[in-house]
Amino acid sequence: MTKYDSDNKTFYLETLGCPKNQVDSDKIANYLCNADMLEIKDPSRADIIVVNTCAFIEAARQESIDTILALSEKKQGSARLVVSGCMAERYGDELAAALPEVDLVAGFGVPVNFSPTIGKRFLRSSDLDKSTSLASLDLLELPRTSPDTPWAYVKVAEGCDRNCGFCAIPGFRGKQRSRSVGSILQEVRALGSKEIVLVAQDLASYGKDLPAGDDKSNIVELFYQVAAEVSWVRLLYLYPTSISDELLKAISATEVPYFDLSLQHSSRPLLKRMRRSGHAKYYLDLINKIRDINPEAVFRSSFVIGYPGEGEADQDSLLEFLQTAELDWAGFFSYSKEEGTYAYTQDGEVDEELRLLRLRECQALQDEITAKKRQNLIGMTVKALVDESGWARSFREAPEIDGRISIDPGIKPGGFVELQIKDTLGVDLVGEPVSR
Repeated sequence: MTKYDSDNKTFYLETLGCPKNQVDSDKIANYLCNADMLEIKDPSRADIIVVNTCAFIEAARQESIDTILALSEKKQGSARLVVSGCMAERYGDELAAALPEVDLVAGFGVPVNFSPTIGKRFLRSSDLDKSTSLASLDLLELPRTSPDTPWAYVKVAEGCDRNCGFCAIPGFRGKQRSRSVGSILQEVRALGSKEIVLVAQDLASYGKDLPAGDDKSNIVELFYQVAAEVSWVRLLYLYPTSISDELLKAISATEVPYFDLSLQHSSRPLLKRMRRSGHAKYYLDLINKIRDINPEAVFRSSFVIGYPGEGEADQDSLLEFLQTAELDWAGFFSYSKEEGTYAYTQDGEVDEELRLLRLRECQALQDEITAKKRQNLIGMTVKALVDESGWARSFREAPEIDGRISIDPGIKPGGFVELQIKDTLGVDLVGEPVSR
């Protein structure tokens, strides 16, 4: 953080969306701080207000718009409002024209400048004391500040080469662009975190776009090298049919046998309509294989409900799969019709009320399974990372998306502690230090 000086300009940064966006925001903040700006928590006092937006589904876009308009009302005097992230990348000139309150629309997914129309809306170079335009930055390779927590997300690639029927991300984030192993390790070392969470749109495909002949540029080798630097390594968003036996064994042999599998559904006909490979039996065989390697393995996934053409047989298939798979964690999302995707023109649209009914049915079943899984941990002793005063996590809980462990607020954050699980608080647990 830049030391405060009366001559320093100030900025306020609001982050929406997924962990990958949070990584981008950390890098934006570091860039601005290095330009002798001071980050503050009050947007009404900021010289620059930055909103890092999400555009994955309609609800996320609406939240982004609402946030932009709310912050525009807090902007004072000559302050400037900047919109970055997925909405800026996806809608560009259209967004700039629709929101006259915004002074700059700057996407960061691809390291190139925008069109002359948006170029006229760039911040003055004097605002940043830098000659480089914000929109020409390649956030994937920018350095960042260390987080306040003992864990950190590290984005290892941008974009995606897949063409899933419901997803618009490749259209505005571009093709997969992997970072070098050296660049990633340099960031990991600089962060000094106890736990590193590797993220990407298609993490299992990391390195496939890098120059041929570098046999260390793949997810397995990257995993081993990051694991040599930190205590815990966690992988988020693994496409199930891209997971090799080598990767399964690598993850299963560490202290974090946590598998975040991007399944989306279990019905073979519906998955084909989604332009995704896999089906219930394949997924169950994969989960059972992992449990055979390490019975302590933990599973998370997410599922799209109400994709065009989804029928009762598809819903029954998913419910049966959830019952059999007994995932530890799962999220369910109502299908969002996204312009530019394959599904946008497909027939068989599912009524919104029916989508929500099916979603609630799946969520209720998964809530029972998760509650049972958490109850079964009572009495166990676990190694946990103390994230903040009063809260810790074991390998079973990914930061920000899963439950946590309530602990004595007197335990110092930032280190590991042995806990005995005494009770549950919904999806959270209650832990007490083990006497030694």
